[in-house]
Amino acid sequence: MESWLKESGAVGLNDLELANFQVTGRGVRSLQYYKEGERVLTIPCGILWTVEHAHADPLLGPALRSAQPPLTVEDTLATYILFVRSRKSGYNGLRSHVNALPTSYSSSIFFTENELEVCAGTSLYTITKQLKRQIEEDYAGLVARIFGQYQDLFPLDKFTIEDYKWALSTVWSRGMDFMLPDGNLIRLLAPFADMLNHSSEVKQCHVYDASSGNLSVLAGKDYKVGDQVLINYGPLPNNRLLRLYGFVLSSNPNDSYDIVLSTHPTAPFWEQKQKLWIPAGLDSTCTISLTLNDPLPKNVLRYLRIQRLDESDLSVIQVDATDKIINGSNEVEVLQFLVDSFCGLLGNFGTQLEMLEEQLAASVHPPGGNAWAAAHVSLGEQRVLRLARKRAEDLLAAAESGRGRRGDLSSLAPPARCANCDKVSGPFMLCGRCKAVIYCTRTCQVADYKEHKVVCQVISTASKNGSEMK
Repeated sequence: MESWLKESGAVGLNDLELANFQVTGRGVRSLQYYKEGERVLTIPCGILWTVEHAHADPLLGPALRSAQPPLTVEDTLATYILFVRSRKSGYNGLRSHVNALPTSYSSSIFFTENELEVCAGTSLYTITKQLKRQIEEDYAGLVARIFGQYQDLFPLDKFTIEDYKWALSTVWSRGMDFMLPDGNLIRLLAPFADMLNHSSEVKQCHVYDASSGNLSVLAGKDYKVGDQVLINYGPLPNNRLLRLYGFVLSSNPNDSYDIVLSTHPTAPFWEQKQKLWIPAGLDSTCTISLTLNDPLPKNVLRYLRIQRLDESDLSVIQVDATDKIINGSNEVEVLQFLVDSFCGLLGNFGTQLEMLEEQLAASVHPPGGNAWAAAHVSLGEQRVLRLARKRAEDLLAAAESGRGRRGDLSSLAPPARCANCDKVSGPFMLCGRCKAVIYCTRTCQVADYKEHKVVCQVISTASKNGSEMK
């Protein structure tokens, strides 16, 4: 592959080599020193995998362009990869890249039922189940639209559903997305550049030049000879990392839980409420991420306040008023709904957080395996939801006590209480590491250590990363 890349105009390969690393497996090793921001590698436009190149191929292009409705970007690239892999002659350069790709992937669509059950109750569990069904439907559509129509190009023994899943996982795990100057998106795969492994400790460092069409990788930090050259996929939670890339990060500071808030158009006063949601940057159906740093975003409260407005409130309410407490009864109703919802979501997890921690400590799930990765996804989502529930419970207690009848969220600040015994009278001591919880005595802090230590580590890491990004 490297010889083909050099002949095609790739720059930087003489100072890099593929190598195996203890933790990440195969990756790219530096053979020279690089300063942060220095160009490490450039892959020219002509050898990138893109929809445009697939459509321009003299053999493949006409078949792809004939498909009605048109293929998605993912299906076009997956078909392109399988087409090249199936050819017995020609396409030597691209085939050398395909031959260098992994023969199997560990993303969640390949998990057995028992492995997936470890993360039952998570968003990953639900999405993976949906994805498996969608892949079956999409594959059947491809057979009907192009594979079956052009069997000379797409021999079905080389375009099975398992081949399709492999090609899709190749696109998910190795594709790069860029915004073009005209506002359109381009997705591409770049040979050799796709061998770079992820690290959140380096800056995002892949660059697409829209004028030349070339893909470049810059040094995301200083490298010395022998270092692994890394790339940053972005601040992704474990549920997304495992679904798309097939790995997780222990105590991932970017873990999140996406909640979907929805109101049916037939609901009472839907049109009036929609007129309040839209100017607030919301919609009648919203997906909002709960995170370790912000487990109960203001937009969740704002959406639900509008959803629960009655006729009398709707006649006088203004859009900018919904980012504050509208009235006591509305706020209590919203917060009670959230507490009940978070309790329900947490109850749906197949294995509760404490049991998962015990199982991982006892190596019930072999480290690095699929079940182990699924357990980490469940841990991350449960931690976020527990923080969200605690925040909602504290706000509800404040609302029911009558404080902050009308005003912004700060007027309903939760009462100070010990994280271990719930004592509400001071003095208190603050956790020195995460600065997110308080204790009434050193004894309570020690007693709560086992429960708090992992969340403390994650929150403090997330806070540190957040301050660095600013």
